[in-house]
Amino acid sequence: MRHFTARKIASGVLALTAALAFSAHAADTILASVPGLTFPFFVHMMKAFKAEAAKEGLNVIESDGQVSSPKQTADIEAALTKGVKGIVISPNEVDALAPALKQAVDAKVPVVTVDRRVTQVEGILAHVGADNVKGGEAQGNLIVQRFPNGATIVNLQGQSGASPAIDRNKGLHNVLDKMKDKYKIVFEQTAGFDRAKGLSVTEAALAGMPKPPQVIVAANDDMALGAMEAVKSRGLSGIAIIGFDALPEALAQVRDGGLTATIEQFPGKQSAIGVQTLAAFIKSGKKPAEKILLLTPVAITKDNLKIAERLGEVK
Repeated sequence: MRHFTARKIASGVLALTAALAFSAHAADTILASVPGLTFPFFVHMMKAFKAEAAKEGLNVIESDGQVSSPKQTADIEAALTKGVKGIVISPNEVDALAPALKQAVDAKVPVVTVDRRVTQVEGILAHVGADNVKGGEAQGNLIVQRFPNGATIVNLQGQSGASPAIDRNKGLHNVLDKMKDKYKIVFEQTAGFDRAKGLSVTEAALAGMPKPPQVIVAANDDMALGAMEAVKSRGLSGIAIIGFDALPEALAQVRDGGLTATIEQFPGKQSAIGVQTLAAFIKSGKKPAEKILLLTPVAITKDNLKIAERLGEVK
């Protein structure tokens, strides 16, 4: 009888221990949110979030913002209701997501932003991203390097209200506006970070020009790839097309000559550092040494393809 009781007690202790372990594990859940999984860039970012969270022993609630700030806001609010221990997020629109992130901060839920920084919310644990102004400057410097005697330029801007779009455009203008007599932006319009829009906006731009531009610069690779198709459909050649993000498809086109260059901003590294920062705070209350960590983007051409983060995915 005693033996049976001891076994029963031991079994109960083991069950309780397992239940507590499961409960503790379940409690360490974070929300990982991106603007939209229709964009290859954010698919890569989400994979990096989940991979690093797994290494840190964290569960992940995955949020696809569907390029909708109300959807991403609703995902944050739902996650807070579920009691997540932290949020790592690339906001769809920095202004529109500010109220939801403030709600999280007020609820003592740590927030780490990645790629897109929300400056108007105080108390965000950290921001990890690329210095997008320097990324835009890298595009501008490459244009100056490739066209020392000047050039006519089409500028495809990113999604309105998105901080990377704003900063990349600023960086490009930082370089080119100093030499307006030589480097003339003959067409400038948003194409929403979207390939189909990159195609249609470029087609409209080319149709309205007496002669083709020498350069098309785009705030992301999807727009650059759309622009490439528009150029090909008109039978044009010799136009330098510069993207941003170093997607595998863009890297293949750089290798094969369809694109002149793309800008590497190391999104996988950004995402991993973001999760590591969040995990350190959740586990031990450790705050990052730097609240803002910005990686310096690099222009990728045929000459330095080997440094691209996603070169291994190129077919």
